[in-house]
Amino acid sequence: MLGSLAALAQPVVPAITPDPSRGAPLYVQHCAVCHGDAGAGDGPAALGLEPPPGDLRDAARLDRLSLHDLFAVIGQGRDGSDMPAFADQLDERQRWDLASYIAGFSAVPGVAASKPFALADLAGKTPAEVAASGGDVAAFRAQRAHPPLQQRGPGELIEHTRSTLQQSLQAYRAGEHEQAFDLSVGAYLEGFELVESALDNLDPQQRKITERALMAYRQGLQDGATVAQAEQALAVAAAELDKSAALLADGAMGDSLSFFSSLLILLREGLEAILVLAAILAFLRNTGQQAAARSVHIGWGLALLAGVATWAVAAYLIDISGAQRELLEGATALFASVVLLWVGVWMHDRRHAAAWQDYIKSSLVGGGGRFGFAVLAFFSVYRELFEVILFYETLWLQAGPAGHGMVLAGAGAALVLLIGLAWVILRGSRKLPLAAFFSANAVLLCVLSVVFAGHGVAALQEAGVLGTRPVTFFEFDWLGIHADAWSLSAQALALAGIATLYGRSWLGERRRAAAAKMAASSE
Repeated sequence: MLGSLAALAQPVVPAITPDPSRGAPLYVQHCAVCHGDAGAGDGPAALGLEPPPGDLRDAARLDRLSLHDLFAVIGQGRDGSDMPAFADQLDERQRWDLASYIAGFSAVPGVAASKPFALADLAGKTPAEVAASGGDVAAFRAQRAHPPLQQRGPGELIEHTRSTLQQSLQAYRAGEHEQAFDLSVGAYLEGFELVESALDNLDPQQRKITERALMAYRQGLQDGATVAQAEQALAVAAAELDKSAALLADGAMGDSLSFFSSLLILLREGLEAILVLAAILAFLRNTGQQAAARSVHIGWGLALLAGVATWAVAAYLIDISGAQRELLEGATALFASVVLLWVGVWMHDRRHAAAWQDYIKSSLVGGGGRFGFAVLAFFSVYRELFEVILFYETLWLQAGPAGHGMVLAGAGAALVLLIGLAWVILRGSRKLPLAAFFSANAVLLCVLSVVFAGHGVAALQEAGVLGTRPVTFFEFDWLGIHADAWSLSAQALALAGIATLYGRSWLGERRRAAAAKMAASSE
């Protein structure tokens, strides 16, 4: 696998700290067949290969290669040998993880250093260079095999977006259009998207302009733009990224900004979920079915556990990409939109039902009805919980140790406001007649259905599943309104569904009223 490498450009620093535990299964899958399980070059496929696979345990050879050299040869292959290039099979993060795992074959585990080496040094320097400068080479070998975790603040995230966009353009110039598009998606989701919340609190308009520029570049790649057009679109996006980076460059935030940033993250992302939960719980209480509320509480409780578990799995066990994250959010939002629409119209249909209590007892709160409410509660809460945790991770870094208390205070204040809103809905609904309550609840759920439809399509666009078609229209993110033809079309479709179902309900009422009138007159 290893050999002389051509001179490389400036060392590339990984955007995410390499994780050898993620590299281990990649080694087994792609490398062990030739290099052997222990890296000795004695794998079952090594017989007859010329030159033979290298011994990855040979410290003298590995000391002449940087982590970036290993990363590069994994992606490009080795000239004059049977080793293939893995750039089309492994993404950038996987290649860094694999390089770190391979570096561990020549390292002595558990060697401590007085202080951690910088990630740039671990990636760009060789052990031989560290030894020549009088550094602790044993500690350097150990650390590049298990790099200390370095969390990314806003500056690192925007730099990741910049560098990945440049890779995307290089791939597009080389005719690798699909890879270029995938890189453009990752550039946004693994970088800029995670600082959007912080940027929103500084300059919402700049956040929107930057996001549109990134989406325009991506859409140009998808539409088959010329290289010159792609370069121009990227130049515009890069200029907007520079402006956004300048706004975030101060690093630590003031106490008030830390507080309000934290408050708005949870308030904005939790508002829709709390409205759904409050509407369902008020409905169950006002119809005398408090026992069924347990299913709702189980639903949102499981959603909290699932959201935290998803984040933990993504952070420590497997790689959940930004595209997968947005795909999950988009799918759950659209599912919730359909369910909310159905429940809202269903409530509207029964606001005047004479045998309402009998209907509830016979069918609503049976196993199927309770399960349906639990599912709706689960998806309403789980939909964005994973992303909320990522937003708070970024805010935590940007606020710095001095601002952590204000971040927690902001989250606590948002939680109090959300609980207070739920209490107001539950208490206020008691004073409404049953018919008026059902009508108000139905309208609320149908409005949320339209909001979820807009958010769902926007998430799928961010994941790269759907394209973007910007139009001249106002934006209101809290209502899921985006100046995009596809997102607006989804909301228009939801509105059409509401109008159709409400129209059917109205005609049904007219027919029932006419039948009742005829029956009364015949008596």
